[in-house]
Amino acid sequence: MAEKNGQCLCGAVKFKATPKKDEMGVCHCAMCRRWTGGVFMAVTCERVDIENDEQFGVYTSSDYGERCFCKKCGSTLFWRMRDGSHNAVSVQAFEAPESFAFISEIFIDEKPSSYKFANDTQKMTGPEVFALFSGGQGE
Repeated sequence: MAEKNGQCLCGAVKFKATPKKDEMGVCHCAMCRRWTGGVFMAVTCERVDIENDEQFGVYTSSDYGERCFCKKCGSTLFWRMRDGSHNAVSVQAFEAPESFAFISEIFIDEKPSSYKFANDTQKMTGPEVFALFSGGQGE
């Protein structure tokens, strides 16, 4: 995949990321919903290079995960494994978010009943996600 540019709302944090595929998914877990004010729409990326990290903030949200954001404007930017093994970049931070196909939803068992997407997507529960990625660790 080709490297793509992105940034936060105010432009204080810019990055280049290499998506694994031109696909995005959403996370319905309670932490992501609280963090983003909705669902976290993300693209799995092989690498993410921050161009200017002075305003780049990192919140350690679990023993293994970090939520990254702009300290100036508060934009949600990435969720990543602390060991660097996984990077999920906010699709809306990319210059052309419409270039990613919506293919999956995770933590579907935590999704509130007040909304649903019309797209036909692959759906996974929290336990299925943990089994796939980490053999049962928590969020």
